[in-house]
Amino acid sequence: MSPQPRVGVFIDAENIRYNGGYQMRYDVLRRFAAREGGRLQRLNTYIAYDIERADKDGDEDYKRKCHEYHQLIREFGYKVNLKHVRHYRDEDGNITNSKADADLDLAVDAMLQAERLDHILLVTGDGDFLPLVRALQNQGCRVELIGFKHISEELQQQVDAFYSGFTIPDLLPIHYEKDNQWGEVGSCVRGVCVNWLKDKGYGFMRVLNRISADLWVTDTRNPQSPYSSVFFHKSEVDHGIEDRHLMSRDFVFEFYLQPSEQKDGLIATNIRDAYKVNQDHKNK
Repeated sequence: MSPQPRVGVFIDAENIRYNGGYQMRYDVLRRFAAREGGRLQRLNTYIAYDIERADKDGDEDYKRKCHEYHQLIREFGYKVNLKHVRHYRDEDGNITNSKADADLDLAVDAMLQAERLDHILLVTGDGDFLPLVRALQNQGCRVELIGFKHISEELQQQVDAFYSGFTIPDLLPIHYEKDNQWGEVGSCVRGVCVNWLKDKGYGFMRVLNRISADLWVTDTRNPQSPYSSVFFHKSEVDHGIEDRHLMSRDFVFEFYLQPSEQKDGLIATNIRDAYKVNQDHKNK
């Protein structure tokens, strides 16, 4: 492995968009991928584009918005690979299904480019990429995964490291908090419950404060750790959240940080299901 790891990023944009990652910030993702001082060798994203809607149907608004969005991503240094949407019709000509499958293109590109890469960041939740991950690892690549919701459990277990996109600072904007300063007192953040004392009615959340090369230092007592431990009381937990959610580190919560009476301590308030809050906002 080279002193400066060569990094490749491969994004299954449609999978991410439909599974909680709508409006993911590509600039933040770029910083996350290079957090260990790596050299960004490849930045590939695979995005669906309905050419029939844009050209044949003449939807100029759709065409313009897609062009602007793709151009923005290119300005962040990504190669945009457009996958044309295929429409399937019944005997009466009615569209029964539409699909833009980027799996094969992403897998082929990753395999062909793997010999020039040390680290690969795969952004998806699709379990169909499990054979790809194994093949990349067998070539000596370290493979990390970012996903939001509906992530294959097998894929999570196979990769070298998994990170929930919800918990990476500012990767997914919190639109209803325009001036949000992630990690500051009064800010809205997302994290996981690492200790739930059911009989006492309180527990502790863990929040990633900053993108860092030291994500493996999860002990918040260590000054090197980029995480904070946040106390919470059951009274601040949304009624739809159950004990089983609090006992799972796979469940992501969204909440506000408030000062504690203890020195430099923090308390979590208004604790909600991060995915549900995000979906509710998207559907408005």
